[in-house]
Amino acid sequence: MEIILLQDVDHLGLRGEVVSVARGYARNFLLPRRLAEEATPARVAELRKRDAERARHEANTAEQAHAVADTLSKTVLRFEVKAGPTGSLFGSVTPTDIADEIWRARKIRVDRRKVGIDTIKRIGRYDVPIDVFQDVRVDVKTLVVPEGGELPSDEELAAMEETKLARQRAAEAPPEPSAEL
Repeated sequence: MEIILLQDVDHLGLRGEVVSVARGYARNFLLPRRLAEEATPARVAELRKRDAERARHEANTAEQAHAVADTLSKTVLRFEVKAGPTGSLFGSVTPTDIADEIWRARKIRVDRRKVGIDTIKRIGRYDVPIDVFQDVRVDVKTLVVPEGGELPSDEELAAMEETKLARQRAAEAPPEPSAEL
């Protein structure tokens, strides 16, 4: 069954994509939760029309692309998200979120597919690469901070990352054999 995703769905696709799924998965999970809608020919045509309109808003010439890139290089995006004590996010920051935040902050349309990062799952400072135009790429500074708090220092972030890696190594290590007599 063909559906159009209304929101990002893990392991399936991003908002606005047309994907094929099992009929039961669509009927019992995606449609009742309003994560997707059925992909009728009219809705697919409307989606393509919206994409074409969005494409017109993107940079059309190299000069415009360089002007947009200059503006984006001065932009600092800030996401306040729920995070655990080790710096792991409850959820993630997706390319769609980044594109939406650029629109809110600078009124510049950026296609989520041109955002060069998968998802952000930890608090910290990131340089997110964005392809503005052919051969024009810019890094946008992005801060992912815990809700209601400030971003920890670089040393604290490194310590959180080291703690997480140590826990992963401990979980992956085989148990030591015990000496029974």
